[in-house]
Amino acid sequence: MTAEFIEDNDSQEIQISNAADWVKFHSPTVQTTNDPFKVEGEDLTKVSGLSPAFRRKMNRDLQKKFTGIDGTGTQQNLLQQAITGYAMFDLVEPPYNLEYLSQIYEISAYNYSAINAKVANIVGLGFDFIETRKTIEAMDDISNDVQLERARRKLNRIRQDLHQWLEDCNEEETFKETLIKFYTDIEATGNGYLEIGRTTSGKIGYIGHIPAKTMRVRRLRDGFIQLLYGKAVFFRNFGDQETPNPIASGLDRPNEIIHMKKYTPMNNYYGIPDIVSAANAMSGNELSAKYNLDYFENKAVPRYIITVKGAKLSTESERKLLEFFQVGLKGKNHRSLYIPLPPDSPDSKVEFKMEPVEANPQESSFNTYRKMNRDEILMAHRTPINKIGTPEGINLAAARDADKTFKEQVCRPAQDILEKKLNRLISEMTDALEIKFNELALTDEDTLSKIDERYLRMQVITPNEVRIRKGMVPLDGGDEVVVLKPQQQAEVRAQAGNTRARSQERQNTQPDISGEGRNEQGAGRQVE
Repeated sequence: MTAEFIEDNDSQEIQISNAADWVKFHSPTVQTTNDPFKVEGEDLTKVSGLSPAFRRKMNRDLQKKFTGIDGTGTQQNLLQQAITGYAMFDLVEPPYNLEYLSQIYEISAYNYSAINAKVANIVGLGFDFIETRKTIEAMDDISNDVQLERARRKLNRIRQDLHQWLEDCNEEETFKETLIKFYTDIEATGNGYLEIGRTTSGKIGYIGHIPAKTMRVRRLRDGFIQLLYGKAVFFRNFGDQETPNPIASGLDRPNEIIHMKKYTPMNNYYGIPDIVSAANAMSGNELSAKYNLDYFENKAVPRYIITVKGAKLSTESERKLLEFFQVGLKGKNHRSLYIPLPPDSPDSKVEFKMEPVEANPQESSFNTYRKMNRDEILMAHRTPINKIGTPEGINLAAARDADKTFKEQVCRPAQDILEKKLNRLISEMTDALEIKFNELALTDEDTLSKIDERYLRMQVITPNEVRIRKGMVPLDGGDEVVVLKPQQQAEVRAQAGNTRARSQERQNTQPDISGEGRNEQGAGRQVE
């Protein structure tokens, strides 16, 4: 803000003008875009990767004009700005700027942490291959132990081959790293693109990630266009090996794309990220942070109103005073200002006052506001606060319940959708196994071992089922349920029926389990 002193000898009226207001209303507004697909005119003709036939069509479209009698026509350049990359390549424009959505992923700390937490718990925990339902039914029909062992060894070989195949499909990245990039794009922009390349024999030979901000969907849903560094590339839908390349003709064989998006009822072509619903909260945090930064850059000196009574400041003094507050304080830890005042006269008294506009530091007033915005951002992502590294005011029981809700309502449904997409790749290699992502563990190893022991005693599962789940080699004879001795069977019946007096007394006097609340008075004991 620029303040000006205006003095009129014939008037007692004080006028204060703000130069920033004049600049704001008299400066032209220039709107710029960083969308690479909104190139126009001559810039559109510079795009590479196009066939000669497509270039001729593009030049004809750009040179169309109104004509009259005997071929007389206008010399106006009508279509140079009307035709962009979206119209020329027959693309659909996304509802939000994907470049901006990619930037705010890095700008907002809460958005960044929430997205990384979701990615880590959905695809970052690793994966494995499990038997399909068809395979399980076939294994149940095998009654011969030798054939069953042979079938299990074959499944183990297929599982190892699948792991090796996924790692060989990209020499630069592991498959897990590719999935992390792919799903980060989904959470940050609402769209993720997985590129699939095939060998000359038609088998899948490459799996990689394509940045979502560089991809656009064609209007007829017959493929995708990437525009990066001035080159346009066409991609087919996964499984489509017949659609011709509309922009490069037969110059190359297009790769395929698996497009995954976050559904929105407002658009059938693109998805939107969760952060869109908390856009105001994120903007508020950004503006409050900028205010505080500007406040401390000025050494926490508030804005002042300066009043002079009984004297007159010279023009040079006014300039130095304004320069001191606007420029001199920035970047200086200690500055002094010397203002000589004339002596008081019998008729008047000289007064010089500097009164701050803000009586108290303003940065503290944003603490509550920023916490409200933080909660709104995390609520939009449905991510508990203990997952972003800030376990503020949350106890163990509440954190455990929040983790359970996060796993059941956010992570597991997202894993189911992603597994269905990726199993389209696995099905081209084998129909015996399918990919399965590891889930967020809510129980420790000690609790899991007790659960397995209980199920083994009650003959619910077999020892090999436990060993396979833990990645161990199956044992001979481990496909049969555990047969208990009479004394062990009596122990199981006593524990199941809770018939022992000491066990009942111990259960009645034990404290509440962490994460479970006590029943209200008169409601009796909790019964599982």
